[in-house]
Amino acid sequence: MKKGRNELLEEEEKILAPYAVGSKKPGEREYPEPEHPYRLPFQRDRDRIIHSHAFKRLEYKTQVFVYSEGDHFRNRLTHTLEVAGISKTISKVLGLNEDLSETIALAHDLGHSPFGHAGQEALSELMRGKGGFEHNKQSLRVVQKLERRYPEFPGLNLCGETLLGIMKHGGDYETSELLDVRRDMGPSLEAMVVDSSDEITYSAHDLEDGLESGLFKLFDVKELKIWKRIEDSLPKNIPSDKDSISRSAGRVLLNLMVSDLIDSIENRLQQYSIHSREDVSKAFHSQKKLVQFTEEFYLEFKELKSFLFGKLYRHPEVSRMSERGKETIFLLFKHFESHPESIPESYRNREEEEGRMRIICDYIAGMTDRYAIEKLKREGILWFPY
Repeated sequence: MKKGRNELLEEEEKILAPYAVGSKKPGEREYPEPEHPYRLPFQRDRDRIIHSHAFKRLEYKTQVFVYSEGDHFRNRLTHTLEVAGISKTISKVLGLNEDLSETIALAHDLGHSPFGHAGQEALSELMRGKGGFEHNKQSLRVVQKLERRYPEFPGLNLCGETLLGIMKHGGDYETSELLDVRRDMGPSLEAMVVDSSDEITYSAHDLEDGLESGLFKLFDVKELKIWKRIEDSLPKNIPSDKDSISRSAGRVLLNLMVSDLIDSIENRLQQYSIHSREDVSKAFHSQKKLVQFTEEFYLEFKELKSFLFGKLYRHPEVSRMSERGKETIFLLFKHFESHPESIPESYRNREEEEGRMRIICDYIAGMTDRYAIEKLKREGILWFPY
């Protein structure tokens, strides 16, 4: 039997926990639209994100390793898909809205610059005193303004709860009605789950990619307290070669982190008597952490993050790639400042409204690594091997 919108809403209501965000109250879209006959609001948001230009470009944006380093290392797109999968798993077990969690996860890195965090540092430095740059803030800007797929409105016209989920607490967002709502309501549990899923995902896959790349060794990792948990859970018949161990370790670690987080969230929801979205807001404002690992696991996770920071993110080889990326962005930015004719017309049309610095920032932030490198060569600015 064909299911229409009302039947789908009824089914959802039976499944969702009382503290979840239901599709009956998705938050208003900035530009009113008729409801779809068989796709619920967050499903429509998800589809709009997947079909956006910004989402497609994630494939050639750096996570840790630039695209030229190898085909099997994570990029910004594979990372995003992994975060979405983990977010859906946790949300399903806890009775949260899977569609909302998945949608927020798919959008969370849309504003990320090329060359990973090095690119963000470069744009942040270039935009200091000119409105700044921060990738979470840019993600919101992408979905509200920069995407141009629909003639009826700028951006993707997403639901209010989706936009609130994309916003990070404490971010330097422009004052708006949306920001007032975010400060008043705080994040949904779905949004909190995405934030933790992001940390879980990059920690597991960076451990795996770091081992596989050889930037750190197995004996380095064995010093970590969390490695004992991993070792105890590894398959007994696993081959002893580095690649087999690194891939199995990443998978096992992912499962350990997700399982601990789910158990911890369930306990905290009971401990703080969370029975509604309003209870989630009250807990947030009273600084009660609803989505966090158990205390012992959190300390081990913190040690792992510190290890990855020192051994991977600050590794001389990664730093070398990062510096090249930053230099590329600095050179492009300065070139566009003095040669605005090199900026696409669609960006130049907004110069009077937003200023040259902002449109240059938008243009560069939207570039993929490879496009930025090719642009550098085509403009005849400078060339160096990647």
